[in-house]
Amino acid sequence: MTVPFYIQVTATVLFAIAILHTFSVPVFARLAHKNGPHAGFWHFCAEVEAVFGIWAFVLLVVMALATSAPDMATYVDGRNFTEPMFVFAIMVVAASRPIIELVSMLVRMIAQVLPVHRQVATFFVVLTLVPLSGSLITEPAAMTLAALLLRDGYFNRAGHQLFKYIALGVLFVNVSIGGVLSAYAAPPVLMVAKTFGWDSTFMVMHFGWRAVAAVLINALLVTFVFRKALAGGDVETHQGVTGTGAPEKVVRVPGVVIAIHLLFLIGVVLSAHHPAIFLGLLLLFIGFCEAYKTYQSKLMIKEGLMVGFFLGGLVLLGALQKWWLQDLLGSLSPLVLFWGSVGLTALTDNAALTFLGSLVDGTSDAWRYMLVAGAVTGGGLTVIANAPNPAGFSILKGNFKNATISPGPLFLSAVAPTLIAAFFFLI
Repeated sequence: MTVPFYIQVTATVLFAIAILHTFSVPVFARLAHKNGPHAGFWHFCAEVEAVFGIWAFVLLVVMALATSAPDMATYVDGRNFTEPMFVFAIMVVAASRPIIELVSMLVRMIAQVLPVHRQVATFFVVLTLVPLSGSLITEPAAMTLAALLLRDGYFNRAGHQLFKYIALGVLFVNVSIGGVLSAYAAPPVLMVAKTFGWDSTFMVMHFGWRAVAAVLINALLVTFVFRKALAGGDVETHQGVTGTGAPEKVVRVPGVVIAIHLLFLIGVVLSAHHPAIFLGLLLLFIGFCEAYKTYQSKLMIKEGLMVGFFLGGLVLLGALQKWWLQDLLGSLSPLVLFWGSVGLTALTDNAALTFLGSLVDGTSDAWRYMLVAGAVTGGGLTVIANAPNPAGFSILKGNFKNATISPGPLFLSAVAPTLIAAFFFLI
């Protein structure tokens, strides 16, 4: 279906409004906390995960009225919603209690080897090895696991806003660049790997060591800055990956249950491009959890659906930005393209950005590298910059003031780790 130009312009206006809406979330949150007669409406407007879904719905209404309902349906049917569905499925599976306990055990084992205080070492491991594991288990899974470990081990306490924002900024950046050691795990890489002829060997050789170095330095700096607070327990809250309090009286998860959950996780990852398969596995997984709910915590169904709703709205709105974005990308030289991609990624999903760039004809190898490197480098600047970010946002937002994460402080917290990543990708 060819979308009329005036609809494309309307979509761009709505896209801009949606971005402004995300930056206005703290205002809506304050209005909601006043408990006025419209507190429920303001609370709904303060849900970042709902923003792009809301404005995408407005777009569909406009399309139906301006063209026709069948044309609008044809446009929706022509979009690919595999990524939103996959992120929903992987969030639910990866956030299950047996998987979290397995990852927590591995993190503690690795942290014990490091010659520093246990809480300090564990925090460093969570911000390095877990994001880098995204190259194997996909970035959304890595984001989910790292966010849950940070929440349960470090974030569950009032105050410490500066620490939380800086840690969140590093987490977002490290997850964005930590998935580039393979050709299938990071959404912006996946979008272009086949077109550019890149495989996992190419990614390791050209992106891998740069990403590892940037992840390590980012995590090392934030750990060093807050080392006294981490070692003194000022940031830590309760029994978690680093907790020292009395353990909760819960039934121990048998090894066989952990193994079955791990098989479900692997199955969802391997079928990431086949919605019918991974959604079927998800339904089997939910049934298994219900059958053995003694060993389960509450599944993140609501949170996963909200993140999927967010990404689905981004798909609908982002698909109509080609009319201005593709020509802009094609007109940039490689070095300018790198910084342009960093900036544009903060305003749109980096996977959509690289996909549009892959449609530009006659590009050089240097141009292609700069496009993808800039897209992953800027993936931590905003919640919309990288597909896994809404998952981390959804998990951690309750630990911030007014249960919301302000876009301004998040952006500022991500600037330094973004510049460090840029340094390595530009070497």
